Amino acid sequence: MKLKTPVWGGLLVCALSLAAQTVPDPTPDANPARPTVSTPATLTPVGYLQFETGSLGATTSPEFGTRVGINQVTKLAVLPRLEFFVQTEPYVQSTTSQGEDNKTRPGEVFLGVQGVLAPGDGARPTVSVSYIRRLYESPAPELDLGTFRQSGTILVSDDLGGFHFDANFITTEETEFGVRRAQLAQTLSISHPLKKFTISGEIWHFTQPYFSSNAVGNLWALSYPLRRNLVIDGGFDHGFTRTSTHWEEFVGFTYLLPHRLWPK
Repeated sequence: MKLKTPVWGGLLVCALSLAAQTVPDPTPDANPARPTVSTPATLTPVGYLQFETGSLGATTSPEFGTRVGINQVTKLAVLPRLEFFVQTEPYVQSTTSQGEDNKTRPGEVFLGVQGVLAPGDGARPTVSVSYIRRLYESPAPELDLGTFRQSGTILVSDDLGGFHFDANFITTEETEFGVRRAQLAQTLSISHPLKKFTISGEIWHFTQPYFSSNAVGNLWALSYPLRRNLVIDGGFDHGFTRTSTHWEEFVGFTYLLPHRLWPK
């Protein structure tokens, strides 16, 4: 699978331009949720905007032959235990399984909130819950995870023996042709530092109520902090079942704006 050069080049230029900016010291650490399917239970630093931007290309799925999209998540923690975020996909280009019907459309728009129920302490994990609501439904084909109207998630994160764990338990409400179905999902991401890099491996499972099937996949990613508040990443995902998206490749970055929006 080959992503279009302008997509990769544009992300690289943007990341390098952000790295070249003068960042005051001390700068809070970014808290990337990308590129894994799992989302960490911990929140971003209070009062700082965080941008998670990337490109994802996929091939061979029940809904498309190829699909390339730009994704953006903007987060803001307003309290130590409360965070709001907006998830968008401003650009989606897809073809059918026969390589025809090449179309470009905007993707869906979601608004979400995440709250910490129990902050981590030593061996005790951080436990959070989140709720996401769809604001705009796109006609663009979706990945094997499907498209949902709303979702709720229990998130658990912990550090054990030099490894970081993120586990998500997700329930979504899917809609298709006016019919609503419940979708259940479980994800587990494990990461470990490798010198200045961080390598992540993940296994995930989503039910597919309209196919009476299941999507199961395995993801591998590598990330590198250019600065404390700027982390670049890349990797791939492989679906195991017949109704899973067979291959996905992604690249992107997480950038924490180094200026607090309001005083402490």
